[in-house]
Amino acid sequence: MSPSVFREKGYRFYFLSNEETKMHVHVTSEYGEAKFWILPMVSLAESHGPNPHRLLEIQKIVEVRKNEIVKAWQEHFGQY
Repeated sequence: MSPSVFREKGYRFYFLSNEETKMHVHVTSEYGEAKFWILPMVSLAESHGPNPHRLLEIQKIVEVRKNEIVKAWQEHFGQY
């Protein structure tokens, strides 16, 4: 199961339900995939495909919507 948190600028931000407990979000688009750690600060965990410009764009979206991602994580997985 991989519930979507939101979509923005052609990117889908989502969680994988059966994964590690460190808070993160996955992102997919026609350009590839990436994974970002959320806490203690937003940072790139891994990527496959997106170029540096797109990764920066995605990271900025994650930073702006960090509180929304944290809330969705807590609702989906329980308190962090």
